[in-house]
Amino acid sequence: MEAWIVGWVQQLLHTLALPSVGLSAVFVVALVSATLLPLGSEPAVFAVVKANPELFWPAILVATAGNTLGGVVSWWMGYGAERAYERVSHKSGDKRALMLLKRLGPRACLLSWLPVVGDPLCAVAGWLRLPFWPCVGYMAIGKFIRYLVMTGALLWVFPA
Repeated sequence: MEAWIVGWVQQLLHTLALPSVGLSAVFVVALVSATLLPLGSEPAVFAVVKANPELFWPAILVATAGNTLGGVVSWWMGYGAERAYERVSHKSGDKRALMLLKRLGPRACLLSWLPVVGDPLCAVAGWLRLPFWPCVGYMAIGKFIRYLVMTGALLWVFPA
């Protein structure tokens, strides 16, 4: 049975590495990983780029777009949660830590690439009603730099 599992995983990886499937898989994995679900997208990006080096830039851009869109989903979830909280409690949910983020403004979303805190940061930006489009811009910049550095580093560590 172990040989069957290994064969299945190899077939799955081969299918995901195909240019016609790989980039859409990267997009979906990057989008889902930017929500509050615990999932990392870097292995998917690396697998596609490793199998198809000519897809380096398209994979980086597709992962950035998917991850940024996932951050947008988190922003809207935070926005909706804050509105629901105010409706139920009739008071604002701002605390001192939230005030620091409010002071930083949309620039705080530049840190959305960080593991563990980055995804909730997008939700908190929505909770605080930080300006939507500047938040999206900073999310995209941070996530693009992360994918560029992480994929480049992995290709350097694991050359062809």
